[in-house]
Formats: sequence, C-alpha cells, structure tokens
Amino acid sequence: MKSSSTDTVEYGGWSSPVTAESIVQGSRGLSTLAVDNGYVYWVESRPLEGGRSTIMRKKKGQSDTAAEELLAAPWNVRTRVHEYGGRSMLVSNGVVWFTHFNDQRIYRMVIGEAPVAITPEDKIRFGACELDATRDRLICIREDHRSVGEPQNTLVAVPANGMSEGEVLFEGPSFVSAPSLSLDGKSIAFIAWNHPNMPWDNTTLWSANFDTDGKLEGLTEHNPNTGESAIDPQWDVEGNLYVLSDRNNWWSLYQVSGTEFTLLSPQPEKSEIGGPAWQVGKHYYRIRQDGSILAQVVQGAIGQLYLLDRKSNTLHVLTPESAAIEDFVESDSALYVIQDPQTRPGELITLSDLSGDSPKVNIVTSSSDSALSPDWVPTIQEVSFPVGDNAKAYGTYFPPTNPDVNAPEGSAPPLIVMIHGGPTSKASPTYSVSKYFWTSRGFGILDLNYRGSTGYGREYRHALYGEWGVTDVEDAVAGAQWLADQGLADADKLIIRGGSAGGYTTLAALAFSDVFKAGASHYGVSDLEALAGDTHKFESRYLDQVIGPYPERKDLYIERSPIHHLDGFNVPLLLLQGLDDKVVPPNQSEMIFEALKDKGIPTAYVAFEGEGHGFRKSENIVTALNAELYFYSQVLGFKLAEPLPAIDIVGLEK
Repeated sequence: MKSSSTDTVEYGGWSSPVTAESIVQGSRGLSTLAVDNGYVYWVESRPLEGGRSTIMRKKKGQSDTAAEELLAAPWNVRTRVHEYGGRSMLVSNGVVWFTHFNDQRIYRMVIGEAPVAITPEDKIRFGACELDATRDRLICIREDHRSVGEPQNTLVAVPANGMSEGEVLFEGPSFVSAPSLSLDGKSIAFIAWNHPNMPWDNTTLWSANFDTDGKLEGLTEHNPNTGESAIDPQWDVEGNLYVLSDRNNWWSLYQVSGTEFTLLSPQPEKSEIGGPAWQVGKHYYRIRQDGSILAQVVQGAIGQLYLLDRKSNTLHVLTPESAAIEDFVESDSALYVIQDPQTRPGELITLSDLSGDSPKVNIVTSSSDSALSPDWVPTIQEVSFPVGDNAKAYGTYFPPTNPDVNAPEGSAPPLIVMIHGGPTSKASPTYSVSKYFWTSRGFGILDLNYRGSTGYGREYRHALYGEWGVTDVEDAVAGAQWLADQGLADADKLIIRGGSAGGYTTLAALAFSDVFKAGASHYGVSDLEALAGDTHKFESRYLDQVIGPYPERKDLYIERSPIHHLDGFNVPLLLLQGLDDKVVPPNQSEMIFEALKDKGIPTAYVAFEGEGHGFRKSENIVTALNAELYFYSQVLGFKLAEPLPAIDIVGLEK
C-alpha cells in the first residue's frame, strides 16, 4: 500500500521520472562474447550513436579500469544475414574479424591497427564465422544477393588474411547455418533446411570431415526427414557430436552417432535448452573439458544459466536472478555471462567458484549508466488463463507502480496488452525501463506469451500453425478480459500494441474483436497476401506454416488480413513504421492508414527515415514512445502530467 500522504491521481496521468529520453540516455546493448589472451570482448550497440555497434574489451581482473573501445565511428559491427543478423565478431590471438554493417564485408583487425577488408565489395553478406586455425581460414555462412531471385545461402571458406569471396563448401538447401568445428579441426557440423520450413520446424544435422584440400568428405546426414528442429551442433574434446532437438516436444541436448540420438542426463523437466534461431551463430550450451555442460535453460518466460553435472547427475542454477541469458563463454578460470535480471539492468558478469551453492559474481559492465530505485520497479506476477478448448495461455502482469501517488479508491488501471514479434518468439520479464515508462504513469501491462510462443514446448509453439490471426487474437482478448475480471484492468480502457508479427496481431485484434479501445502497430502487417510476395527470403514461406500455402489458400490470406475487414475497425489506431524496413515494407502501414482515414477512424501514422525493422536511433525511439503516450491520452481521455509533442491524429474530433 502507498502512503496516505501521497497524491491521489487518476491512472494514466501519474507524474513519472521515467521519460522517453531517460530510456535511451546512457543505455547500450550487450551481445556476442569472446575471450582471448586475458581479455573479454563483446559487441556493444548504442542508441545515442544511431544504433551503431562497436567492439569493446576489458582485461580480466581490472575491475576498476574502463573498458576499451576498439572501433570508432563510423565502424558498425552487424551482419544482415537473414536480415536479423547474428554473431558478427570473431577473436583469436590478438586478431579480430568482424562484419561491417554498411558494406557487409568481413574485416580483419590486428589490435592497435586499422581494419583491412578480406572480402570484396559486392552484394554478399557473411555471418556466424568460425576460425579454422588448421587451414588459416574462416568458415562462414554466406548470403549471395548477386543473382536475380532469392539470395543463395551457402557454407564457405574465406582465407583469414587475404581477399576472397569465399570457396563454397556446401550448397543446395534453401538455408545453411550454425557451422561448428571440432576442436582438432578435422570435422565440421552444421544445420540446413528447406522452404517452407523455418529453423524451428524441420532442419537437418550434417557433419563431414575435411580432406587434404580442405574440402568436405564423408558428408553425413544424421536425421533425414525426421520432422524435428535440430539446432546448435557442437563437439566435445573427444570428438563426440552433440545437438539440440525438440523431438521430445522440448528442445533438449542429445549426443549423436550416425542416426542415433541419445538424450543426455540430467536436464530440467518441461524446459528447453535453446530457442528459435532468428539469428545465426547463437550458442545455447557449452560442453566443458570435464564433461559437464553449461546450458541456457528456458522455463516458460524465464531463462537462466545452468550447470549440468553429468558425473553427479545434478543440476545447478548459476544465475538465479536472471530472466534471460544473452550469451556466455568460459575462459580458464572465469565464466562470462550477459544476463538480463528481473530487477536491474542487463549486465556482463563473471562467475567463479561454480562448484559451490553460490558462485562468486563480479560485474564487468552494465547496459545502463543508471537504474531506477526499487520502489519504481513493479512486482510482477506470472499468470495463466483459460483459452480455446481446454487450453491456456501465459503472460506476465506488470501492475502500475509509482511510490508518489495513489489511484482513486475503487478504480482500475488502463491495461496495455503487449504482443511480442515473431510470432515464434517469447516475452521475458526482464528489467525494462520502456515498460516502466507505462507502469510509472498508471498503466498495467500484460506481456503476453500467446499460443505459438517459445519456452513452452513444440506443441504449444505449433498451436499457432494454421491459426495465426485466430488463436493469438483469442489469447490477447482472453488475457485482457481475465485481468479485467480480476479487477486488475479497466474494461473500458484496454489497449493492444505490438511490433512486427505483434503488430499484425494488434491489427487483427482490432479488426476481429471489440474488446480493445485503442491500439498501436509498430511496423505491423495489414495485408498477408501482399507480405507473401514482398518480404525477404528467410521469411518468404513462413506464412505457409502459420496461415497456409499460398496461393492454394488465398482465401485464408484474405480472411485473416485486417485490410479486408475494415468494417470491424471502430477504435483509434496508431501506426509507427521505418521507411527502410525490408521485413515488413512500409506499404503495410500506409495502406491501412489510408483505408482507416477514408473510413473516418481516428488514425495517426508516424514514419521514420533511415530505420529498418525496429528502431535503433535514440531520437526515433524517443519520438515513437512519446507519440504513443500522446495518442492514448487524446483518444482515451487521459490528462497527462507533462506536455508532449503533438502528432496529427486524422479523424479525431477535438
């Protein structure tokens, strides 16, 4: 309970120190760890520098010294393979290789010297590179955009110090990913899959040896036509092959010999090691020299790092405060982890003394220069509620939290139902100032893990297949109504918002239900049929799974597209869109804006030059958040505690 001496203010109008500007000031993203010669390296993204990513490093044991930046602007470390990118940095013996975003070339940099390109300037992209030290080359995923039609994805070898577009080692399937070299350099494993599958549907594990010329020989297909998602192959010190597979409903770790997959023990029950491979080069586990395993374990919305001790058959949680793990890597005497806790900003930490009950923790760097006082951080509640036929959906409820105010007695807060992207993804209850922007002003949040989300097993993930625009909408509606029934939300002030696939669910919920009173679509899909012919290769057949094959099921594409159901749109809508978006092109937002404008529905469209799929520049993040708050205040009648820049809401009567 708040003190009786605090002010009484209606929900939505609370004064808050969490401004849009404060969210990006002093913030940074942390990813892609590497250790080399006593240093830990990581990639750091910076909203205040237009979303540029640079390489940082810090010497082990020097906790009081500042980290060293290795690449000044305009260098930008980021690959565009699959458009979503992934691992774009490799470090060994004082040499760094990285992909530069602007030209997608690989550069080689000796520490202290200028980077030198080792791939030509052309329409080719590289990512997830591994060092083949035996042959002085990099093994990479190459995405070739030089020919007409879809780009070609292949496994290539690039000389570590030279100039080459890469020698093709493996080609044929629609996609190749996750190259992994054995420690002795004699063998390689990788993953491949074909349209219309996504990497979380049906993938093939391959392995091979290298001949004297460095080409592949003895190519082995370990799981032909098994209908499982096999990801992240790795080798142990003895040359045994491992992979993650969801063949038992949960992504779990198996040892592989030929076509035989042996489930390892111990592993937590009803949990997953792994996740959807939206990006290339991510590792979910590491096999240590003593045979124990470090593993990123996901149980529902929560991700933690575990130590799986095969000798004692025991499990140890190493990061009990984490809600998500970004990356981890082990050196001789320390484990480096990028974790996202529930109650403080993300951080790069070291863990030591892993054998004890409480590993020793040291913070290397944080993702933010400051953190909110704990009394501004909501006490979250993991919730589940009934949906469909004897099913249930999941989410996290963030209550309004502000130590300086009380709400009028007997009132309930407006609720924002947040819909994650993908749709094959999940929402985790990590420390999030962007969510506290809302909760500190008197909004409740339901961060929804609708059917189709990951972390709950393959069956839950596949519950959305053929039903996108149906079950996700049902879950959003049911979650909002369930919270309203609990007295945790005002049924007359229910809002839905989401980005990308979450933007589609937002639009579909507004078109096909009458529960929500306003919505905000961030680069969402309004016309499924148009998207089927106008998106990038990686997702070009994704809709076959979640909607149906096109054009055979054109009827479903029309039936599920909000643009064809304007009669159901009767509440205000905000559209936010990057004009350089290659995943969901701007025409998706523009067509629904024009249609609703003609219908007379209060609608606003805010577009951002130079932004792709998601906003990376600080000024655009600020503008988008302020625009959304201003929009809700105008269409739902909130009196704001502070003035905000106005946006043009077409059709809104003043």
